[in-house]
Amino acid sequence: MAVIEDVRPLGAGLERSYQVYVRGRLKFRVKQIVYVAFSMDENVMGFAFPKEERAALVASEPHKFHLPSASDMRFNWVHADLAAVDPTEARELVVDAWRMVVPKKLSRAYDLAHSNCPRLRAP
Repeated sequence: MAVIEDVRPLGAGLERSYQVYVRGRLKFRVKQIVYVAFSMDENVMGFAFPKEERAALVASEPHKFHLPSASDMRFNWVHADLAAVDPTEARELVVDAWRMVVPKKLSRAYDLAHSNCPRLRAP
């Protein structure tokens, strides 16, 4: 089971990333783009994810992942139930979401700096 504290230091430490509270909800941003957001009760983590792949992700593990509300389907977004996600997977989801909103050179630099952490590298 993952909790918000499993990913907060990571999200706050990724290059160009910063955390904000909007209406009491923690969100991670790069510039004005939100790439991770938590529900008010901190049980659900929304994260950036490619639109064309999200249906397959949700279908593969429906106990873990959920589509966003109908009004948010226009965004590259998926929800994860933190009770069903382990801390390592939650951190991987944050890094992958961050990769979607930063330049490729930052993503590559992250890979080089973390090459000894195989679970946090790009596939």
